[in-house]
Amino acid sequence: MSVDIHLSGLPGTVLHDVIVPARAPWLHHVAAGQTLRIVDLEGNQAVDFLLYSAQDDAERYSAQDTVAAQGNLFLREGAVLRSNEGRAMMTITATSVDYHDTIGGACSCESNTLRYGHHTKAEHACVENFLEANLREGRGKRDIVSNINFFMNVPVEADGSLGIVDGISAPGLTVDLRAEMDVIVVASNCPQINNPCNGFNPTPVRMIVAA
Repeated sequence: MSVDIHLSGLPGTVLHDVIVPARAPWLHHVAAGQTLRIVDLEGNQAVDFLLYSAQDDAERYSAQDTVAAQGNLFLREGAVLRSNEGRAMMTITATSVDYHDTIGGACSCESNTLRYGHHTKAEHACVENFLEANLREGRGKRDIVSNINFFMNVPVEADGSLGIVDGISAPGLTVDLRAEMDVIVVASNCPQINNPCNGFNPTPVRMIVAA
C-alpha cells in the first residue's frame, strides 16, 4: 500500500481533504485546535489567504497587528496570525518554505490593468475569488482586507521597493497552521499569469484539515 506523504506528521484524524483546482477559491471552517495543512502540489504556486473569526466575522486577520506583534514582515515557523483585536487566530506550526509574504496583496482586475495593461482587464483574479467565497456567507467587498500570500516571494529591496519574483517553493512543500480560535479560512489559489508568483502557470493545491 502506498503511503501518502502529504499526510505525514499531521495530528489526529483527517477531517477534510480536498484538491483546490488552479485559479479557484476555497472556504472552510476550522475549529480551535485543528490543523490546516496547505500543500503546494506542483510547486511555485501562491495561495492568497484570509481569516475571519467564526464567532464574529467583524474580527478578522490583520496584517498590521501581525507584523507589529512579531516585528517582521515575513511569516516563518512560530509566527502568530493576529486579528484586528490583537488576538491569536492561527499559528504557523511548521513550514517547509523559509518564509511567506504579508505585504504583496491580492491581484485584482484593476491592479492587473495598471501593472500589465488594459488587455488583462477580463482576467480572473484573487479579489474575485475572495468575493465569490465570501458571498456564500454574506460578506462582501468591504470585508476583504490585506491578505497573506503563502509560498509567494516578495523581497524588499534596499531602496524599499517590492518585487514579485520566482517563488521559493517546490512540488509537495507544505505549511501547517493551528487554529487558536474557531476561524473561517478563505483562500484563493492564485490565478495570476502575468508575474512569476505562479511560474506563469497556476496549478492545484491541496487543503487538509486534521484534529
